[in-house]
Amino acid sequence: MAFYEQVINLQNELDDAFISEFKRSLPFNETLFDRWERAKKLGFGDNSSIYDSALVFGEAKVGTNVWIGPNTIIDGSGGLTIGNFCTISVGVHIYSHDNVKQTLTSGKLPIERASVQIGNNVYIAPNVVITKGVNIGSFSVIGAHAFVNKNVPDYSIVMGQPGKIVGSVSFENQTPVFTYNQ
Repeated sequence: MAFYEQVINLQNELDDAFISEFKRSLPFNETLFDRWERAKKLGFGDNSSIYDSALVFGEAKVGTNVWIGPNTIIDGSGGLTIGNFCTISVGVHIYSHDNVKQTLTSGKLPIERASVQIGNNVYIAPNVVITKGVNIGSFSVIGAHAFVNKNVPDYSIVMGQPGKIVGSVSFENQTPVFTYNQ
């Protein structure tokens, strides 16, 4: 019982420290392990971080200053590149493969794979799903819960299921301006 009590005490100490310093309470494993060290171990760029609960498959090439949130799926099995200064929010799923045709043909057809490319300075909101073969241009915003199955040009705002371009991003005096279609 002494070991269990030590673990509980450690969890409480870490939780108190995170609440005090960051005003947030996280699951124990997220306070125990360093997100930046994990990103470094995975070969991600400088100052990138990835939560312990994020799943990573295959080879994902991730640039500098990228934030990958909790409960994400980062599938690099078909190729995946994420540029610099990107946010991959909570619950985002990025897939570079699917086994739909393999399943429907009782294994006669192979798993399909196609690379996903995400440019620089892309914001992907919570719970977005990105399918294999999609390219997302730089300086784009993907709205929460979007299903992205087509390429997205630079400076686009995408929302919906399936994702559609609903606006554009521009800059005035280095400040982003969001313009929505009528």
